Amino acid sequence: MAAALTLQLLVGGHCTHPGFVVNPRRGGWAPQQFPAMFALLRHPTQGLILYDTGYAPRFFDETARFPASLYRRATPVVCAPHQSAVAQLARQGIRSDDIGLIILSHFHADHVGGLLDFPRARLLYLRAALDPNLRRRSAFANVRRGLLPGLHPADLPARSTFADDQPRVRLPGLAPFEMGYDLLGDGSLLGVEVSGHAPGQLGLFFTAQGGQPVFLVADACWTRRAFTDLELPWPPVRLITHDMAQYRAQIHRLHALHLARPDLLLVPSHCQESIDLAVSLLQGT
Repeated sequence: MAAALTLQLLVGGHCTHPGFVVNPRRGGWAPQQFPAMFALLRHPTQGLILYDTGYAPRFFDETARFPASLYRRATPVVCAPHQSAVAQLARQGIRSDDIGLIILSHFHADHVGGLLDFPRARLLYLRAALDPNLRRRSAFANVRRGLLPGLHPADLPARSTFADDQPRVRLPGLAPFEMGYDLLGDGSLLGVEVSGHAPGQLGLFFTAQGGQPVFLVADACWTRRAFTDLELPWPPVRLITHDMAQYRAQIHRLHALHLARPDLLLVPSHCQESIDLAVSLLQGT
């Protein structure tokens, strides 16, 4: 029997976009906030685990000069020091060194912004998520891909392990997602590839407190309406999407899963509605 996990969802800052970017039909021009969610998982033997880190104030240093400044202009970001992952955990009495493992969904800045605040944590992600050309490519090309190499630790390779090197397992009751990775070796935390928005994007499937099944889907979609009503984002979003056909296919898979498993908590990283629903359900258990 898989070990029980306890989940806490937190938000490390947010960015703003006009509503029509994620919902062309009804979003409007008014700016909306999109939270940069990260998750704290407590495992009975593996200890404290983070899934992503959200933004951190370091983002503003990394985007102070051109061409990285294009990132902050296109995606205005708010993240005060007290909103960083390390600060929020400290208020719970959790030190940086208490985090033994960080699982990264992908390497966009809103998911790895606080990575440097956890210098002792092991890092786990899909091999395809880390672009081998990152350091050789121009700064402009990296910004276009949402990548800021200055947010990555210098010892990243030495601290990294790959999800795709873990045992490959069949996903229970998650069709049309069929196969995943047993990330901790005990069946408690299953990694699911949800690439499209970014290469090598990794979601997490597990059972949280109270027996609640949870699927953290990162940026496989941006809003709850995407998987409930198949509402796709503004067409120019394809310019910052790694593989638009794959992205659309993932949303259709999530839609089918949502219809088949209404008991399953599907949580995109930037959907406040989904985060609030998850927090409400988990606090009630």
